[in-house]
Amino acid sequence: MDKKNALRAGALAAGTTLMMLLMSSPALALTRDDGDDPGTGLSVIETLGLYVLLPIALFAVIAGLVMVLDRSQEKHRVTSRNVKTKADAKA
Repeated sequence: MDKKNALRAGALAAGTTLMMLLMSSPALALTRDDGDDPGTGLSVIETLGLYVLLPIALFAVIAGLVMVLDRSQEKHRVTSRNVKTKADAKA
């Protein structure tokens, strides 16, 4: 019974993917719409800066702010310094 359901799910996923690929034809992007006024393209440097360097810089700034503004107490942090090996209770 499991093989039948897996085959049915695979066929459904393949059919859905095929229909989506057929319906979103890239050939339709060649026709210009009324009022379409595309700007100039981005250079390689601008593209790398916008889609690679800017997200990395934003990540670094956010991570830095989280580390600097961290107000958690030292005793709540799990480190090797505050691990106690001796039992507090006396038998």
